[in-house]
Amino acid sequence: MKKIALLTASILLSTFSAPAFAADTDMIGQYGDWSAHSYKEDGQNVCFMASRPQKDEGDYTRRGDIYAFITHRKSDGTKNEFSYAAGYPYKTDSEVKIDIDSKWKFTLFTDGENAWTAGPAEDKKLIDAIKRGSKMKVVGYSKKGTKTVDTYSLKGSSKAHDAINNACGVSE
Repeated sequence: MKKIALLTASILLSTFSAPAFAADTDMIGQYGDWSAHSYKEDGQNVCFMASRPQKDEGDYTRRGDIYAFITHRKSDGTKNEFSYAAGYPYKTDSEVKIDIDSKWKFTLFTDGENAWTAGPAEDKKLIDAIKRGSKMKVVGYSKKGTKTVDTYSLKGSSKAHDAINNACGVSE
């Protein structure tokens, strides 16, 4: 399932830029600093929420689009899958560290420009923390060894999550 998410995240990132989300997907709504969207895949709804960092730090000259996603995909029965798109290729075999309000800490594995939790149980814990928290920091290392720190506002994340749950008929 994580490989399917990798492919989907890669397609989304290569197909959509931030302004294009609304044009190429159905915009469910904007909730604080998170947006909710849906589209059809194999005749089934895919619903996702996305946010960009308020601040991205690192000693780099060029970086692509940076997003945090939470996705429900009916066609394969996935729900609440967290994925992260760094906008650069990660260092091989590196990890991404997430800190929410200095209370909750998570470690993600990387593949190319994307990162995920170890599986559904960790996704649930991370998403619960996102909905309860106010600030998320994401730390990763590019294949060149550059450290990046991306800071997100979590304002609106609970309402965006409710919106994608409703749009895809997902119950908690």
